[in-house]
Amino acid sequence: MTDPVSDPVHDQHKVGHLLDAALLHEQVAAESAGATELVLEASEVHKRYGRTEVLRGVSFGVKRGDVKAILGPSGSGKSTLLRCLALLEPVDAGEVRLDGRRIGVKGASGGMVTPLPERLLAKQRSDIGMVFQRFNLFPHLTALGNVMLGLVEVRGRKKAEAHEIAEQMLIRVGLGERKQFYPSELSGGQQQRVAIARALVMNPKVMLFDEPTSALDPELVGEVLAVMEELAREGMTMVVVTHEMEFARRAANGVLMMDAGVVLEEGTPDEIFTRPQNERTKRFVEALA
Repeated sequence: MTDPVSDPVHDQHKVGHLLDAALLHEQVAAESAGATELVLEASEVHKRYGRTEVLRGVSFGVKRGDVKAILGPSGSGKSTLLRCLALLEPVDAGEVRLDGRRIGVKGASGGMVTPLPERLLAKQRSDIGMVFQRFNLFPHLTALGNVMLGLVEVRGRKKAEAHEIAEQMLIRVGLGERKQFYPSELSGGQQQRVAIARALVMNPKVMLFDEPTSALDPELVGEVLAVMEELAREGMTMVVVTHEMEFARRAANGVLMMDAGVVLEEGTPDEIFTRPQNERTKRFVEALA
């Protein structure tokens, strides 16, 4: 019997899948070996755009159930830090760890790291929920369609199952009756709640919020903060870049103050808001009071 003719394209795809499987196996093994109470950890993270060093060695950790608020003036590196944590930007140096394993890279050789293939990056990103300032909803999809999308495309759920899960999540954020509305038919606060629902349906290990109320009219801020505070009470692990001091006081159990790409001070809300040790923190808190 003659051997079947090899198909180079098929063989290439097969090798690619085998490499992906091997990398995933390696990552799962590392996760088991490095189990830690820290869900998310940044260690000496640096990020540069051209000649501008935006992050200069940022380190902090988030335990399961923590709500960490990140404060700081515009340009301090807060949003860039969140994008690095969400694997939307590669770090130039340092590490980001999720459940004790390094993410975003597949190894080190001679001190150099190699970014993960996009397929594996997408899988790791799906464990980290991200809510942006500007909602980032797809305008041609309904609220339900926006929330379903990740379940179908990333998690591989059947549409009927994704429909049910997404519908329940919209009810959870108070938008069950708006499920067939398009983004243009929703208020800013409603759009942001759809964005939160879209992140939550992926069952992330941690939720990142990048100034989620900054693009909202003042009268709409409360409805978004109410959803976030409810998540905090339910034990969701959260990192929130915000200027909402009252939210940070009520919902956070830790506060970081950033400026010029570094963490100036970290403490409890009471320590940061009533007894800050850094002079820059004092001026910032007083300006927002």
